[in-house]
Amino acid sequence: MRRRRFLELAGGGAAGAVLTATVASPARGAPAPFGTVALDGSGDFTSIQAAIDSVPPGNTVPVTIAVKPGVYLGQVIVPSTKPFITIAGLGHSPDAVVIADDRANGTPKPDGSGTWGTSGSASVTVDGEGFAARNLTFANLFDEAAHPEITSKQAVAILTRADKLEFDRVRFLANQDTLYVNSKAAGVVGRAYFRDCYVEGDVDFIFGRGTAVFDGCRIHSLNRGSSPNGYVTAPSTDITIPYGLLFSRCMLTSDAPAGTVFLGRPWHPSNDPNAIGQTIIRESWIGSHIGATAWSDFGTWPWRDARFGEHHNRGPGAIASADRPQLTADEAATYTVAAFLRGTDGWRPQSCR
Repeated sequence: MRRRRFLELAGGGAAGAVLTATVASPARGAPAPFGTVALDGSGDFTSIQAAIDSVPPGNTVPVTIAVKPGVYLGQVIVPSTKPFITIAGLGHSPDAVVIADDRANGTPKPDGSGTWGTSGSASVTVDGEGFAARNLTFANLFDEAAHPEITSKQAVAILTRADKLEFDRVRFLANQDTLYVNSKAAGVVGRAYFRDCYVEGDVDFIFGRGTAVFDGCRIHSLNRGSSPNGYVTAPSTDITIPYGLLFSRCMLTSDAPAGTVFLGRPWHPSNDPNAIGQTIIRESWIGSHIGATAWSDFGTWPWRDARFGEHHNRGPGAIASADRPQLTADEAATYTVAAFLRGTDGWRPQSCR
């Protein structure tokens, strides 16, 4: 069950232990705390949302919300009027601070006005530019098995729609649609950098039209007990945007049987023909859950029309195959961490290696 799995991880289970073993000390150069959140009342606030609400709209300098260990339940929204917010966990590892909710796409709203939808299911929604999170966990605790009456089971841990976001030593836990990396609108760039993070899910669990770099992350596919067992990515990158999802020096792992998980499939929201998704995986270790055919069609949209590619991967799932497009030397020189993040303003995240 989803909640049982979450409690195992929150208590330092296998996945949490892997990440804890690879993380370093807290990020350097963080601004002084704007306020501290603590469930026991020993801080300035008892909820994450209350701390965010207290940040003055239109702030022009970075502010840090420090969070003491605990499980903080309830939806969190960072509005576009409040940029440059950092949420920093004060625990010894990312599993010490957990920010979570438990709604899904098909969960009825309490006012009877329908269901939440995929975007509305997000435990955390980030619209504020320059947002950062460090040393904590974002989770969606929706329990699929406990709710057979809900057929739309997409349950997002975090939805990002802003630009220049950083996630350093952060865990993202859910099942379907865990991490929704989006932007303000089609054709608008929304960049996010994930360093030493852990992302867990099963169906399309890293998806959206945003430009996202996963640098040294562990990407873990859950075993659904089916075939296929799921899809790691479902990019919907707009044709005008040169960069989509990049996985560099990552580990792609799973307990699923060999060859039952796909690296990705091309998502075309509302059948948008301009959503020519991009996923690039380079210099990464790929487990045996990925087979010789690593990409899948999405309905009537063929994967071969998307922008999928690999470069110098290794591991039992890095299989030489005609169905595994490889980057040319020129393409590999172009599809780098710096190139994905640079944009027109030369952005380089503080935590970037």
